Amino acid sequence: MPIPAQPASDWKVAEIQGLYGPFTFPERLLQKIWLRGEFDSTRAATEDGRPLQVLRSGRWNLLGGPDFRDARLCLGGRELAGDVELHLHAGDWATHAHAADRLYDHVVLHVVLFPPAPGELALRTDGTPIPTLVLLPLLLHDLEEYAAEDAVETLASRTDWHATEELARRPVSEVRALLQARAEERWRQKGHFARRRIERLGWDEACHHAALEILGYRFNRVPMLKVAVRAPLADWAGGTVAVDALFVAERAAWSRQGLRPANHPRVRLGQYAVWTHAQPTWPGQLLKLADALAILPPEGRAWPTALVRRRLDLPALRARFACEIAAEAIGGTRLDNLVCDGFLPLLSAWTSADYFPLWFHWFMGDLPPRLASVLKALGIFDGSSQPACHGLAQGLLGWMLAREAESDVGHKKAPALV
Repeated sequence: MPIPAQPASDWKVAEIQGLYGPFTFPERLLQKIWLRGEFDSTRAATEDGRPLQVLRSGRWNLLGGPDFRDARLCLGGRELAGDVELHLHAGDWATHAHAADRLYDHVVLHVVLFPPAPGELALRTDGTPIPTLVLLPLLLHDLEEYAAEDAVETLASRTDWHATEELARRPVSEVRALLQARAEERWRQKGHFARRRIERLGWDEACHHAALEILGYRFNRVPMLKVAVRAPLADWAGGTVAVDALFVAERAAWSRQGLRPANHPRVRLGQYAVWTHAQPTWPGQLLKLADALAILPPEGRAWPTALVRRRLDLPALRARFACEIAAEAIGGTRLDNLVCDGFLPLLSAWTSADYFPLWFHWFMGDLPPRLASVLKALGIFDGSSQPACHGLAQGLLGWMLAREAESDVGHKKAPALV
C-alpha cells in the first residue's frame, strides 16, 4: 500500500545500539508498521491483559491530532471505533500534553514501541485512561532489521540515482574495492539478522519464515511473514494448510502492484505448498547440504566471478539447491534470492562458516535491474571474467544507502544501515 510522505520536522526518533553502532528508529517507521499490520496480531493484548483484534488500522493522519483516524478494534470481545495514537515511549503522551488536548479525547488505543514504566498511562482530558498496546514483543523482526529494510525500500522507490556519478570519476579498481567492502558489510548484517531470527524462532521456523518472506518479494513481504506466523512449518509439512484460506485471511494486505503473474502471492503460496509437501524436512536437508558448500582459500576473495563459478561449479550447486532443498518448486531469480537472502546467511549463522565468497559470486537474482545497469556503465560488470553477480550489486546498494544516510542526517531522517 502507498505510504504518504510526512514532513521531516514531524519525525521523532529513538537512538538504539545496532550491529554497526547506534541507529535511529523514527516514529514514522512505527506508524508504517501499524498501518501495514507488520506484527504478530494473533498475540496482541493491551497492558491490562485484554486481547486485541485490529479490524481496521485507520486512516493515516498527516495533519494535527491523532496519528490514525477512524480505526476499528475489538478489545476484550467489545468492538470499538475511534482514533489511534502512536509513540515510541509511553511517556510521550504526557510530554506532548495530549491529556489536556480535546483532539485526543476520541483515541481508543495508545500504541507504543517500548513498554511503559509502572503507572505510566495515557489519559483523556476527563482523566479516563486509554488502553495501551506495546508493539515491541509482537514485532516480526528486530528493530535494526526494520530500519534497514525501510532504508532499502525508500531507495528502491527513488528515481534519482545521480549519486552514482561520483563513482564514475574513480578508477574501476578503486570502485570494485569500495563495493566489495560495502558488500562485506551487507553480508555481515544479513548474517546478524539470520542469527537473531534463529535465536528467536529456532532453526526450522527461522528457515520457514525466511522462505515465505522472500517468496513475498518486495511488496508482499509483510503478509507472507504473517502467513508464516499463522501457519508454522509443521502444518505445511503435514499437509493441513489450505492455501486459499491463507490467501483470503490476508486479502486486505496483498499487493498486486507491478507484479508479474509468476510473483502473484497466491501462486507463491501454491509453490511453497508443493515445496513443503515434496520436501517436508527441507531445513534439515539444508543443513546436510552445508557439507557440500566449498570454502575458498583466502586468496580466492580476490578472484573474478567467472573463475569462482568454475572452481566451485556454482551452476551445479544452484541445481542442487533447486532439487534437494526447494523440490524444484522454485527456480530462476527467486531461487537465487532464496539462496542469497535466506539459505546462505542462515547456514553461516548456524555453522559459523564463512560463505561470503559463495554469496558474493552467486547469480544476481532479482535485485533492482538498475543496479546491474549502473555497474555495467561503470565497467564493473563486463560479461566475461566479471559477469553480473549478487555481491557487487549488494555492494552498490550498500554504498548508495550510505550516501543516503549522509544526506539525510541534516533532514532528521533515519540513517540507513550498511
